[in-house]
Amino acid sequence: MTGFVDSGADDIRTVSVMVGSLRKAAFSGRLARSLSALAPSDLRVELLPSVGLLPLYDQDILDEEVPQAVTELAGLISKSDAFAIVSPEYNWSIPGVLKNALDWLSRLKPQPLEDKPVILLTCSPGLLGGARAHAPIRNVLHALDTRILARPEVQISGVAQKLEGDSISDPATADFVTARLKAFNEFIRR
Repeated sequence: MTGFVDSGADDIRTVSVMVGSLRKAAFSGRLARSLSALAPSDLRVELLPSVGLLPLYDQDILDEEVPQAVTELAGLISKSDAFAIVSPEYNWSIPGVLKNALDWLSRLKPQPLEDKPVILLTCSPGLLGGARAHAPIRNVLHALDTRILARPEVQISGVAQKLEGDSISDPATADFVTARLKAFNEFIRR
């Protein structure tokens, strides 16, 4: 789902979720799709369009016109109350497609992520759960003046054994993510 629905209820907050991978069966995409079922009832989770729809950032393109895909993405983020990134770790760092999306967003006025509450979740089939991607992603988010929920970090290791379809099948992991989403919901409302 990529659209936002106005429920008319003041107590419901919306978090827009960006996936930092392009692969259709990516663990990060599957984890992102599991969040809605784990979120508190007053937190609506909406997946953003694929970051693969954005062109490579190029100042010459920006000087001509902001691409429609960038404008649409920024509009969806601006309408949300909060922002989440669910990402793998690529070569001990931020995936290029995710950095590209954030670079495009950073050039817009008004800035769609400024002062936006953010939660970062990483996952990996390996032992570190994408831990080495946190610092470089956080650096970019700090440059965009977001408000990041810092602790504890969400790093899901061995994710291949913890997902079944688009659901978290491991009870301890589901409980952990549920608790983090509850804390994020409280963070958004501060």
